[in-house]
Amino acid sequence: MHPAPSVILFSTLSGLGFGFLALLGWGVLIPSGWAAFFLWGLGYGLAVAGLLAATFHLGNPKNGLKAFTQWRTSWLSREAWASVATLLLLAPVALSDWLGLGLPRAFGWIGGTLALITVLTTAMIYAQIKAVPRWHHWLTPVMFLAFALAGGAILAGNPWAPLALVAVGGVLLVVWRVGDGAFARAGQTIGTATGLDRLGTPSVLDPAHTAGNYLKREMIFVVGRKHAQKLRWIALALASLAPALILALPLGPWGIALAAIVHLAGALAARWLFFAEAEHVVGLYYGARG
Repeated sequence: MHPAPSVILFSTLSGLGFGFLALLGWGVLIPSGWAAFFLWGLGYGLAVAGLLAATFHLGNPKNGLKAFTQWRTSWLSREAWASVATLLLLAPVALSDWLGLGLPRAFGWIGGTLALITVLTTAMIYAQIKAVPRWHHWLTPVMFLAFALAGGAILAGNPWAPLALVAVGGVLLVVWRVGDGAFARAGQTIGTATGLDRLGTPSVLDPAHTAGNYLKREMIFVVGRKHAQKLRWIALALASLAPALILALPLGPWGIALAAIVHLAGALAARWLFFAEAEHVVGLYYGARG
């Protein structure tokens, strides 16, 4: 799949933002005064920035409003409703922390849970696509949730953040190992794609298109094996190992900020690979697979 920058930013920033909002809502970190204003603003800023980035992937950004009408069948629509509900429900909690209003924390528990449900709906947009075997399994939502919680734990300065980061590294390794063989296990060939496998083994005589087109541009993207392997090590180091080591050092708030920046860089690299390594079965029509 073509790794569009807008979708990479959307899924990475919104996941980090909603992960942090979940921990703030649950009371893992309860700031007050201007610290609350800054931290809640950071969570909201990351979440909203990610959602806004998604609109740049639409042919017409105005079509984003139509997403709210398809909640019965579309995970994208469910994500839209979940994100709005989360942001609205947590707003009174944020104001309460900032102004010291003493709002019951139960509102935060519900809003925090909705924040993670929002991350889950984002993951399911990809996990439910059968035509992309690398995404179509339960590890996809696990990976999205792991990144959200680990990133949120870093920003919250939680002592369990290093452990969460190590868990992210483990999840990435499993996702890559399982994903590498997903297309083969799906048993998809040009024969099954065309329904002609009953007659033998078909082959492509002429390509479906002789010039570039949307399908080839968006659904077929080739990344070199050596290049992908190098990026995997970079993503693993930056998203998991390096920030965990940084947090183990007595650097205080500066250490938290540095760990968050390094983790975000690794998350972006991992998310680029998530899209770049995904193979859509439409590639069979263009000889991308046998």
